[in-house]
Amino acid sequence: MTKTADTENELKAAMAFGKQSAIFDQIYAEDPIIQYKRKRVRAHVMQYLAPNSTMLELNAGTGEDAIYFAEKGAKIHTTDLSQGMLTVLRNKVQARGLENSISSEQCSFTDLENLQIKQPFDYIFSNFAGLNCTNRLDLVLHSMHGLLNKNGIITLVILPKFCLWESSLCLKGKWKTAFRRLRGKSGARSHIEGTYFNCWYYNPSYVQKELGDQYELLNLEGLCTIVPPSYILGFTEKYPNLYRLLIKWEEKWRYIWPFRSIGDYYIISFRKK
Repeated sequence: MTKTADTENELKAAMAFGKQSAIFDQIYAEDPIIQYKRKRVRAHVMQYLAPNSTMLELNAGTGEDAIYFAEKGAKIHTTDLSQGMLTVLRNKVQARGLENSISSEQCSFTDLENLQIKQPFDYIFSNFAGLNCTNRLDLVLHSMHGLLNKNGIITLVILPKFCLWESSLCLKGKWKTAFRRLRGKSGARSHIEGTYFNCWYYNPSYVQKELGDQYELLNLEGLCTIVPPSYILGFTEKYPNLYRLLIKWEEKWRYIWPFRSIGDYYIISFRKK
């Protein structure tokens, strides 16, 4: 895919999420598995987020994570390509009186060299696979270096090329979904609110290779490896006891190979040397 085509794909993804922005929080706020995912990601970040840190958040969406970290004492510059998402974010920030802690800017993660605020940050964060909406993750990763302080932290939540739960859908005859992550350079077709865009999948080894020896790998854990992905609708209501058991198993195995790399997502953190 050419750079022009990739930019067009990002704009389509931004349009799709923009259409959903007004109801995004309403749709996902009460979902038990999404709550579980957010809790896991935030706990991971809080291990490394020092008091009074400055943070750059990529694909910040409606600002749920930014607000959480701001209330923990961080100062966050949020970015997103979707104007609709940023409008919701800014309204929430104003309503909570967090204008001094959270700033925002419409910017693609593939265009970080043109950020209006380029201060070296203590932390760069991207949640829930926004970075899977580009086939130029290498470009994004390389552009982070100049935006990060020495000993600064990067935490990314990314979709890998193989998901244990997703592959099991072949048992139900859903072959297209079961193996969509293996489509290589062409990416997998996704859609939200009737707008189609492509996604690409990246294993932890790819991220580690691109960041190179200028970074130290701090942590890698699987997310929704044993616990089902949130698109397995109704699971927690139908099987509450099993769901609680799966959480216990995931808590035990999330750092262990292969479970750290075959979830719906993985959470990976690095320190800049």
